[in-house]
Amino acid sequence: MGGGPAISSGGNAAYAHLITDTRPWYKNSRLILLNLCICLLLITSSTNGYDGSMMNGLQSVQNWEEEFHNPHGGTLGLFNAIQNIGALAAYPFSPYVADILGRRAGIWIGATIMIVGTIIQTASHSFGQFIGARFLIGFGLTFAATAAPLLVTEIAYPTQRAQATSMYNTLWYLGSIIAAWTTYGTFRIPNNWAWRIPSALQGLPSVLQFFLIWLVPESPRFLINKGKDEQALKTLAYYHAHGNQNDPLVQYEFEEIKTAIALDKEVASSVGWTTLFRTPGNRRRMRIIIAIAFFSQWSGNGLVSYYLNKVFIAIGITDNSTQLLINGILNIFNFIVAIIAGFLCERAGRRRLFMTSTIGMLVFWTLQSVCFSLYSQDNSKTGAAHTVIAMIFLFYGFYIDRFITDDLAFTPLIVSYTVEILPYRLRAKGFVLFNFSISLSLIFNQYVNPIALRNIGWKYYMVYVAFIAFEVAFCYFYIIETKGRSLEETAALFDGAEVVAEIEEKAGKVVGIAKHTDGNSSNDSNEKIAVRHVD
Repeated sequence: MGGGPAISSGGNAAYAHLITDTRPWYKNSRLILLNLCICLLLITSSTNGYDGSMMNGLQSVQNWEEEFHNPHGGTLGLFNAIQNIGALAAYPFSPYVADILGRRAGIWIGATIMIVGTIIQTASHSFGQFIGARFLIGFGLTFAATAAPLLVTEIAYPTQRAQATSMYNTLWYLGSIIAAWTTYGTFRIPNNWAWRIPSALQGLPSVLQFFLIWLVPESPRFLINKGKDEQALKTLAYYHAHGNQNDPLVQYEFEEIKTAIALDKEVASSVGWTTLFRTPGNRRRMRIIIAIAFFSQWSGNGLVSYYLNKVFIAIGITDNSTQLLINGILNIFNFIVAIIAGFLCERAGRRRLFMTSTIGMLVFWTLQSVCFSLYSQDNSKTGAAHTVIAMIFLFYGFYIDRFITDDLAFTPLIVSYTVEILPYRLRAKGFVLFNFSISLSLIFNQYVNPIALRNIGWKYYMVYVAFIAFEVAFCYFYIIETKGRSLEETAALFDGAEVVAEIEEKAGKVVGIAKHTDGNSSNDSNEKIAVRHVD
């Protein structure tokens, strides 16, 4: 067998007994190459993270404020929201590019558009130029951000899929860190390069993808859906089994993908947007996907992501250097926690992670609101102001992870959970709907947050207290556990146990897997998997 897992998937995955090579991935040259390719895909998220932190930092850069005449209120909201408006404009087109031209083509087209947008943004001398450039960056980002996580989850080694896909959203913080510390380092420059340098660096991930994306393997699922079965089998064999096309794991993956895609085609000969809501299983998927998209942006984190300096000013921290320094440290903290959480995502179930995250956020956002209120009523209570900063760090600890231990939360999980519960033929469109929901929630945040914070101050925090409480209830009743299953099995969970069983059975027959029930129990969780000799 060619590849070994970084972390065992555990659970009752039907392919578990097919993995005989338990070497760590870093001792397997093909998996090293595959994971390097995945890293190139993951940095798509860094572009988005860079933007949020850059716009946060630029509001503390005097030269940027003077260049654009001290934007505030609705004008400042437009500066931040225009990228997501651009993203909205691209959503009708991006899934068709990913499904028709391929995952790699979608990323390359997106990178090309973002490079053009970054050049215009860096050279801007007027409000109109800056706004137009940011619209273009958002438009291109949609193409890349639609295709990249799909390709990650569709080419990753089976036991590394959850971790790899979780890393996608986690890399948001890598871009955020670079932007935070770049603006901290350049804000003292006594001319417009104080903001033009951070603006130019935003295009770096896109430049790398523009030149290197064609070195990344295309999705085997895309290839099979296009009738290129032989090429798909070669791709699976090359990266998952050192080129051995007869390897049991490769054969199982290949047959399982073919079976799942064939079943999808039987259900719907043509897949349109209405298909997302046509069946009970799809409606269950969409309810969860849309909800967690809004939860990811309406948990109070939007205030910190785009208007942290306004929060600082409201609690008496007005020094630009101090604001930028705290922003930089916060992003490093977030990145470290998110990385740890992403790699540990298979150790705890998805449902447990969502519940832990929402309850923790509710506790620390409430405490943050209380401290903000105390300082607002008495500005001499500097201890309350400093506690607000501490609560921001603890809040993000739960937004990302449960105190850096063994539980995952929103940052690494929302993308991986979304793509894994969608079947192949709905994956691109469903993921676009997820991103569309995020953009809608972001646009609302970016327009409303600065206005509401200025007009009602700490009372605005109570709105988020109520909403996070609703998130806790929703996750308790609706989040479904998906731990320990292959991509095809996970997606089929929402269509009923019989569909999961059919996919496992058809794929298992090809590689000699027979399933039988343990005589001591009739429960599905006690099913044992026997692997017969494969010639």
